[in-house]
Amino acid sequence: MSKIMKIRLAMREEGEFWNAYLAMQDTMKGSKLIGSICIGAVKKNLEVKVAFQAVMQQALADAIKDLTGKLPLEWEIEKAPEAERAGHS
Repeated sequence: MSKIMKIRLAMREEGEFWNAYLAMQDTMKGSKLIGSICIGAVKKNLEVKVAFQAVMQQALADAIKDLTGKLPLEWEIEKAPEAERAGHS
C-alpha cells in the first residue's frame, strides 16, 4: 500500500524572485525555501521557467527519497489558491 504525503512544491512570485518552497498541502505556514531564481529570467524565457520547475521537483523528490526510501510516483500540478498568490504568509 502506498502512502500519500501531504506536502507540495509551492512556486511563488515574490518581489524580484520566483521562489520554490517545500510546504504542507493546505498551508504555507512553516514552509521552507528550497530554491530561488530572478523573476525576469523566467518571464523572458519559458524554457528557463520549465527547467527551474524541473530542478525544484527533482530536489524535492530527492529529499522525499532520503526520508522515505522511495521516489514520488507522480506530481499533481495545480494553480495556487488565490489567498496564496500575493506573498509568503
